[in-house]
Amino acid sequence: QVQLVESGGGLVQPGGSLRLSCAASGIISRGNAMGWYRQAPGKERELVAGISSGGANTNYVDAVKGRFTISRDNAKNTVYLQMNSLKPEDTAVYYCNRKPASMFLWGQGTQVTVSS
Repeated sequence: QVQLVESGGGLVQPGGSLRLSCAASGIISRGNAMGWYRQAPGKERELVAGISSGGANTNYVDAVKGRFTISRDNAKNTVYLQMNSLKPEDTAVYYCNRKPASMFLWGQGTQVTVSS
């Protein structure tokens, strides 16, 4: 079955860290750029980080630059998002998908809540 499964979210205090993981079946991730997206309550889903198929090139939305790091392990078909110095405004459901996203691949996402 073709799918993406996100994990690693949770409740964390401001300034804390989380590492998200996205397990993808090979047919999804192989040869494709991948991205982490997030959707906060009442807001549209946005791309926050992207990574090229080989992992050499990454890009970030300004709001997370210097705090988030996207990486991938193609042998494991897994994409990661290391999130440091978390802020309350990072609270959202986080999803992974191809970049650009495929409407057929959205998973359940993983909730990240940053609150004291």
